[in-house]
Amino acid sequence: MDGKGEYKLMSYTYLRTFGLALCLMAFAGCASAPAKPAGPPPPQNLLGATDELQLVTELSLNLASEYGGDHILVVLEIDGTLLTAQQEQDANPCRSATNSATSHMQPAQADAAELVRRIQAAGMNVIVLTSRSPDCRLQTFADLENNGFDFTATAWPPRAGYPEAFVPEGGNRPVLYENGVFFAAGQDKGVMLKALLEKTGDPQPILIVMADRSRDSLNAVMKTFSWTGTKVHAWRYTREQAVAPGP
Repeated sequence: MDGKGEYKLMSYTYLRTFGLALCLMAFAGCASAPAKPAGPPPPQNLLGATDELQLVTELSLNLASEYGGDHILVVLEIDGTLLTAQQEQDANPCRSATNSATSHMQPAQADAAELVRRIQAAGMNVIVLTSRSPDCRLQTFADLENNGFDFTATAWPPRAGYPEAFVPEGGNRPVLYENGVFFAAGQDKGVMLKALLEKTGDPQPILIVMADRSRDSLNAVMKTFSWTGTKVHAWRYTREQAVAPGP
């Protein structure tokens, strides 16, 4: 074999050896690099409607299993969502001058309190965001307690709330946050909820699940939080369309 042939053979052998070495290195690298566990996809905004609170409950439980209950805030309205006025009673429980411990409200559906307790038991923060004003405080807590609702233990911190009413940023009327019930006094619920979460100083939830009879209230919350890192699953509750206090 002449010199040129020998050189070609050596070049070919070298290239094969080099190529094989590269393949082995690549294979070893792939074999040694642990596969990254697939995490849940980032949450997205969602707007829907339902006449069944169980849907909101089951979806909240699924989200808690994906993202962790402590990262989720569930926000519920009272009037027309958790409770409705009994027949022949004023649909606005705070319209009369009396603000007593007597309730003329009934659950919007028979298992409403049980469904809320299931959400609370999963470790999620659960609060009420109502259009009622602070001067309806006594009547509101009577309505909730007499129908089996208690939000103190699962309230967004501080769990006891604030001792006095305050005018939040973006608001023009006093609001009150006590034992997991936020009295927004008929103001924009998106602005009010964002102001409350910022007032606490705690890390923001990654996801808000909200149920409310009012489409406007749901849209307001989605609009306000669209500029933040918090996503919103907004559900319009359509079973009972009773006239509630406030817009």
